[in-house]
Amino acid sequence: MSIHTKKWGKVYITPYLMLIPCFVIFIAFVFFPFVRTIYLSFHLTNSSGEAVKFYGIQNFVAIFQSDSFWNSLFVSLKFAVLIFVPTFVVSFILACMANERMRGSRLYETMYSLPMAVASAPAAAIWFLIFSSGSGILNYILHTDLQWLDSTKYTLFAVAGVTVWMNLGANFIFLVTGLRNVPDELIESAKLDGAGYLRRLFHIVIPVASGQLFFVIFLDIVVSFQAFAQIKLLTLGGPAYTTDILVYNIYRSAFLEGRFDYACVLSLILFVIIFFVTRIQFALEKRTVHYN
Repeated sequence: MSIHTKKWGKVYITPYLMLIPCFVIFIAFVFFPFVRTIYLSFHLTNSSGEAVKFYGIQNFVAIFQSDSFWNSLFVSLKFAVLIFVPTFVVSFILACMANERMRGSRLYETMYSLPMAVASAPAAAIWFLIFSSGSGILNYILHTDLQWLDSTKYTLFAVAGVTVWMNLGANFIFLVTGLRNVPDELIESAKLDGAGYLRRLFHIVIPVASGQLFFVIFLDIVVSFQAFAQIKLLTLGGPAYTTDILVYNIYRSAFLEGRFDYACVLSLILFVIIFFVTRIQFALEKRTVHYN
């Protein structure tokens, strides 16, 4: 018993002491806001975000009867698809190209990774100048005069394109790392057996790198539901609410309209959506990911 106590006192308690700052930060900025969000969702709030009256599930009933919510949900799902699929496909193609080492490869590997180094605000400012209808670079190159950020037809696709570009850098780094972790012996053995590039890719590279692929897919889906800065800086949810995704609806409801109770309910709904998406992904993990 004395040995166990001594061992605990000298060895095991140190990591917990070092984790105390992390616990404090998580409690203050993650767990407490989450609990308070649940609390406020069952109350009416004033313009300062303080609960003034218990309202039960009436906030949830009002949300599900709101056309604004269903529009935001539909736009969010459409936006997620527009981001997730191109981001993964393009970054995977770039990673496959970079995985084949050749002269000058370091240069374009750096170019593929550059979007990760640009913060959301300056990236949105750059793309605003590109999409500008009057003197925008894109219209100048295409010899058109399209309203990229003011048209209900093009705006969601334009913002999705910006988000795809912003996410490519991180995706590329994760994917190229996973592809290069595939043992060279397996690739050389497949080449000796006469396997072509696509056969090696689908039967060796992808199964071996499935862990990294799963992580990137998980990351892309979550990020697609949490995009905010580009919406705020480029469109403000417009035109005609065509880019009014759930995250921006939460921001608008709380900070522009003073409806913190409404925003809290929307936040919980977004949490539930992301939670079920991740649960489905992890349920599929055992069937699709190979760690050996």
